[in-house]
Amino acid sequence: MKFGPVPVASATGATLAHSQTLGGKRYRKGRVLSAEDVAAIAAAGVDAVTVAQLEAGDVTENEAAGRLGAVAAGENIRTSIANTGRVNLFAEADGLVDFEPARIDAVNAIDEGITVATVRPCERVAANQIAATIKIIPFAVAEADLEAAEKQAGNGGALVNVRAFQPHRVALLQTTLPGVQAKVLEKTSSVIAARLADLGSTISDDRQCEHEAAAVAAALGDIAAGGAELVLIVGASATTDRRDVIPDGITQGGGRIDHFGMPVDPGNLLVIAALGNIPVLALPGSARSPKIGGNDLVLERLLAKLPVDAAHIRAMGTGGLLKEISTRPLPRAEAAPRAEPKATDAATPRIAGVVLGGGQSRRMGVVNKLLVKVDGKPMIRHAVDNLKAAGASPIVVVTGHEAERVREILDDADVIFVHNEAYEQGLSTSLRTGIAAVPDVCDGAVVALGDMPRLQPAHVARLIAAFSADTGRAICVPTWQGKRGNPVLWARRFFAEMAQVDGDVGAKHLIGAHADSVYEVEMPDSGVLIDVDSPEALADMVRPKQDDA
Repeated sequence: MKFGPVPVASATGATLAHSQTLGGKRYRKGRVLSAEDVAAIAAAGVDAVTVAQLEAGDVTENEAAGRLGAVAAGENIRTSIANTGRVNLFAEADGLVDFEPARIDAVNAIDEGITVATVRPCERVAANQIAATIKIIPFAVAEADLEAAEKQAGNGGALVNVRAFQPHRVALLQTTLPGVQAKVLEKTSSVIAARLADLGSTISDDRQCEHEAAAVAAALGDIAAGGAELVLIVGASATTDRRDVIPDGITQGGGRIDHFGMPVDPGNLLVIAALGNIPVLALPGSARSPKIGGNDLVLERLLAKLPVDAAHIRAMGTGGLLKEISTRPLPRAEAAPRAEPKATDAATPRIAGVVLGGGQSRRMGVVNKLLVKVDGKPMIRHAVDNLKAAGASPIVVVTGHEAERVREILDDADVIFVHNEAYEQGLSTSLRTGIAAVPDVCDGAVVALGDMPRLQPAHVARLIAAFSADTGRAICVPTWQGKRGNPVLWARRFFAEMAQVDGDVGAKHLIGAHADSVYEVEMPDSGVLIDVDSPEALADMVRPKQDDA
């Protein structure tokens, strides 16, 4: 592949290397320049452009990404359309991402321009969540290198798989000692039932027995006869040795101990055993809490039908410190990925609208600009009506400053109100509040400001029509003559990052961070650029038309 500046007259059919705005038109990086493009660029006074030109034996970035993605995608994986040299591999079921790190490394070692990135081995994903991404970095790669990557990716089966959680009938056995309160046993059953339900399984047998080896052995015999597919044991006292009560009870009941202990905290005292073909886990005391522990790592693998032997357990030490630190503060029920049901029609994603209406309008003095009428209608009502007319549903309105007045104006608008208690801390707090309220069934959301009365339903409709989360159109940004405006449509997969923004800013920095997913949607007028951010702009907006000079 040739790369570098060439005279504009010689650029027809070449790939533009850098995005630029010329003559009021935006030419995006990666665009294959047509004769009309070349003529327009020359007319703008440009003499040379930096381009990539294919040579014999080259494969374009999108073709290369698509080919490698087709080979790499395995069980419960679907691939996106190739765009800007990227193909995403999405989970088609809730489960664990399964791959061999050495094989990923081998593909990445072939050529610097051919890359595969994955989540962590055995990381839990929800349906429609990205499990891996393939990126061809330059505009083309050599056919020979691509063929080598395809061979490596397909050698030994598909490169990346998602092992779906399989429903199991699970027996829960709790041992008791004098003084153990019934409410402790009840709470433990509730916590474990919720943990299992989150993984698609249920407790089919919930029982207690005395904390004695013989009692455990007898209970396990009854459980095995009842058809359980997995047994969980929570002891009244922690297991401290392979010869302790619960391991002893398992062996007396005809079972075997496969491994005691694990290099994961909390969860060190886990016992992995089997009763014939039935897996048995003697859980540590931390399993009584909904917080993440080593028991979750093992339980998830068992329910996804992945092997868990002594070698797997010993390998969990790297990254096995699961104490309550800032990056892992939540119980499993809250920290698990939000389920994203598959759309019944992939061509018509469900898009919510989020209107940020909690600001204080500090630059306006005592006036709340969102309540000021423009063309006979309060500005915030314009925002809501535009989203609704464009097909966004539901509409989430974030209130803050003068919340009751905003609610009154939108009383008949059929919207979801969410109040931002921290609105005085800036725009980011309203964004976080609004995104958190978007229902799980939605594939994305249009985030709109409340002070853009020149925005029209047609503007929003263009964004929704352009949206495609599986391609490079996962963040749709409106433009007018090369300038980016608002609102912006975001795919759900960016919600987690949007929930981390801080200060008096929105999510603009994420647009730059995810440039490959950004799709600029050209608009017919400047309505996407006009917001009311000063008293002068407000006065001009509400001035009667007959007074205009």
